[in-house]
Amino acid sequence: MSQETMHFQAEVKQLLQLMIHSLYSNKEIFLRELISNASDAADKLRFEAIANPALLEEAPNLQIEVSLDAEARTISIEDNGIGMSRDEAISHLGTIAKSGTKEFFQRLSGDQQRDAALIGQFGVGFYSAFIVADEVTVESRRAGLPASEGVRWQSRGEGDFAVETVERAPRGTRITLHLREGEDELLSSWRLKSIIQKYSDHIALPILMRKEEWDAEAGKTVVKDETETVNQASALWTRPKSEIDDAQYKSFYQHLSHDTNEPLAWTHNRVEGRSEYTQLLYVPSRAPFDLWDRSRHGGLKLYVRRVFIMDDAEALLPSYLRFIRGVVDSSDLPLNVSREILQESRDVRAIREGVTKRALSMIEDLAENHAEKFATFWSEFGQTLKEGVGEDHANRERIAKLLRFASTHTGTDEQTVSLADYVSRMKDAQTKIYYVNADSYRAAANSPHLEVFRKKGIEVLLLSDRVDEWMLSYLTEFDGKPIASVARGDLDLTPDEAEKEAQEKTGEALQPLLEAAKVALADKAKDVRLTFRLTESPSCLVADEGELSGHLQRMLKAAGQAAPDTKPILELNPEHPLVKRLQAGQAGFDDWCHLLFDQALLAEGGSLDDPAAFVKRSNALLLQANA
Repeated sequence: MSQETMHFQAEVKQLLQLMIHSLYSNKEIFLRELISNASDAADKLRFEAIANPALLEEAPNLQIEVSLDAEARTISIEDNGIGMSRDEAISHLGTIAKSGTKEFFQRLSGDQQRDAALIGQFGVGFYSAFIVADEVTVESRRAGLPASEGVRWQSRGEGDFAVETVERAPRGTRITLHLREGEDELLSSWRLKSIIQKYSDHIALPILMRKEEWDAEAGKTVVKDETETVNQASALWTRPKSEIDDAQYKSFYQHLSHDTNEPLAWTHNRVEGRSEYTQLLYVPSRAPFDLWDRSRHGGLKLYVRRVFIMDDAEALLPSYLRFIRGVVDSSDLPLNVSREILQESRDVRAIREGVTKRALSMIEDLAENHAEKFATFWSEFGQTLKEGVGEDHANRERIAKLLRFASTHTGTDEQTVSLADYVSRMKDAQTKIYYVNADSYRAAANSPHLEVFRKKGIEVLLLSDRVDEWMLSYLTEFDGKPIASVARGDLDLTPDEAEKEAQEKTGEALQPLLEAAKVALADKAKDVRLTFRLTESPSCLVADEGELSGHLQRMLKAAGQAAPDTKPILELNPEHPLVKRLQAGQAGFDDWCHLLFDQALLAEGGSLDDPAAFVKRSNALLLQANA
């Protein structure tokens, strides 16, 4: 077939430009990325060859070779892995099929350092070649296809690429980089070896380079025909921990995750017993851009007896730990294991339990011994971890101890208060842990429901994450103390006898007012009653016991979900001047009741059904008051 010119997908062109400019300061990662891709290609061949051994052809020993030609100014990376067909070359090298691509580009800020980290998360892969090359040639043949169906792909990374069918005998892929001007330092075997040993020493395949030796007679270094292995060529997780230093663990994480940042923590151990497996798990320091993408697959790389089986094995991790990166290598699972088998396997359930406990142990260690790192973890993954309260009953208590909140005690929006911290500061007569939920920290901190708590010096947790109210429907107590909303039902703040007697007298005196207000607000309020939880505001809304709060109802409706159409209870502060002036039967009484209800709704972050009527009513009452 003759050569055909095609255009890159728009996102590819955008990524190429961003990458060349943002990642140039760390340009040596191109070799890490291309070797990583070559390793993945070998893993895929090894897996497919389980069912079809003929794919290995006459070359069962998988390897990667890196070579350079100083005169031609080229570097080549060649593997004998799965290879690509013509259609696969067009699809894999000309488009980005990754979910969340649009959101990824929207999050780019123009700050080179910040964008470089985000691009690293996205996975620069093959396109990293253009950081150092002004032209790239790829020749490939997919395992199982005849030599006549090889493919050659060429591009200068400027918007289009050429592709043609060629004769190619060896299976696998060869990528040739034509270096840009000024990249002469890469035309050194010593430099390439140092990059490989820095970033790719853990690759399980041998990475080969031509041997070199000094020819005294010729007065120069001569490249020989024989090759040597320049990496350790053993899977990092299979080696004893005593032989692996921190730099190697960090390097392996970056290979695994395509993240340019260092991990916050890692754990590496072999489990023996009912199930035998090795696990190497990492806690990242930054959330991936698509953490909240519903179509995103999270999970660990699964190997069986060092044979790669699949990326993103979701069955090995609960959803709330989807940010954990790592490898699980099982000694028990069959090599032909599928995603369906993973969902049903007893061995997989045992691995999942072990991986979950190990991951939580890492996070607990951060919380107990590395406060600064835990603060970073919580800012990136705290909301995700909260999902575990409802999803993982077996570990609910462990997760509860890791939760952090803002509170009235700290006076800031930073979520640093644990439930154990709160319990340690509870008043002697206090029996419950109190919280208020709102759409934002500011709305929670200014909630009228907090007034009596401030007066009595009782701490309240200030919740504003979308997941909080759902989470607390599962977490109803901690350390034997009920967790209660300050905006639900009657408060039991144990007033003294004199205070209680005064409240009862006030309630009897204002009963006619309450009955008239119930009639005026029959279409809005389930009930109208007095409250002694307010000290500054005239009114507030509360949910009856067993009913959804207004905040949760609004969240459900915003998400397009059905919510029960329940009415709130309006509570009036009998000590407030507005309420003291109210008298049943007075002119404008109904308008005053509606105004107090609407004010309370706005104060808790709700929206009015008829804003124009609220404005009109407010203006009329202002004129009446000034008459």
